[in-house]
Amino acid sequence: MSDARDAHFMRRAIELARLGERRPGAAPIGCVIVRDGEIIGEGHNETEGRHDPTAHAEIVAIRRASASLGTIELRGAVLYSTLQPCGMCSMASIWARIGRIVYGAERHQVHRMYFEDRHLDTADFIRDAFRDDLALEGGLLSRECAALYYGPDDDVPEEEQANI
Repeated sequence: MSDARDAHFMRRAIELARLGERRPGAAPIGCVIVRDGEIIGEGHNETEGRHDPTAHAEIVAIRRASASLGTIELRGAVLYSTLQPCGMCSMASIWARIGRIVYGAERHQVHRMYFEDRHLDTADFIRDAFRDDLALEGGLLSRECAALYYGPDDDVPEEEQANI
């Protein structure tokens, strides 16, 4: 269940998303990873700037959290993302043993280009992960997060469209 602490960390993820939006080659997706009330990793989408298709905000934050702790296991950590994580980021969270994923904007609130498969909800990866210690919660500050992205009915310029 989300509380004031969750909102605090999601607001930090929103700040990171806005920072990413201002940087060339980045996208407005922000992520914060917290354990024991402390931020252990954070980031925004850096795919274009790094020339790395895996440099999504969640992956960047997982890499930084793992480096700061000196381990690949992030048990007990909470991942906050401004957008429902994609399949790659969901699987990375599973492998990193994140304990809880909290995201803001949900699929129905944003343009379809943000998701690689229109028929598979990446939340299915979490449900099918053979883990009973991973919680998934969506919709925290969803309107604020959705405002970072193109809406479902927006006419997105072709050069900005991803995954279509």
